[in-house]
Amino acid sequence: MRHTITILVENEFGVLTRVAGLFSARGYNIETLNVAPLLDSTISRMTLVTRGDERVIEQIKKQLNKLVPVIKVEDISHTVHLERGMLMVKVKAPADRCEELLELAEKHDAKVIDDHIDSHMILEFTGKVEMLDDILVELLPFGIIEMTRTGPLGMRRGAKGFTV
Repeated sequence: MRHTITILVENEFGVLTRVAGLFSARGYNIETLNVAPLLDSTISRMTLVTRGDERVIEQIKKQLNKLVPVIKVEDISHTVHLERGMLMVKVKAPADRCEELLELAEKHDAKVIDDHIDSHMILEFTGKVEMLDDILVELLPFGIIEMTRTGPLGMRRGAKGFTV
């Protein structure tokens, strides 16, 4: 089963290496990983996605909690939560298909972040990871030149926050 785990860590040198090392040493795979500092720049929030049964995930959480720079760990997969990812994609934009491409972007509330009619366009999409997968399929006929994307960022719903 797919699990989204959020982790608060001290924002210091080597934390990412230690977390990744914990996974690789035990033969667990990190499917996606996003890290960024919070308003308090001494703390960062990691969102990672991995797969495993409940026993494996409990073991991962226990091992993560043992790492000194880790402040807090939560598997939000079984809670009511929101997940969103971002996709930036550069597609061919020939003049005769430009309108069609702009309609597709509007349909998905995308932002055009670079526009070179008769050459290419760079579009930014945000939404559920599955939706981003579907958008890529829709863009294939235009000719994808390059793409990059984040894994999902996740947050529990409700008034309570995931804080120190």
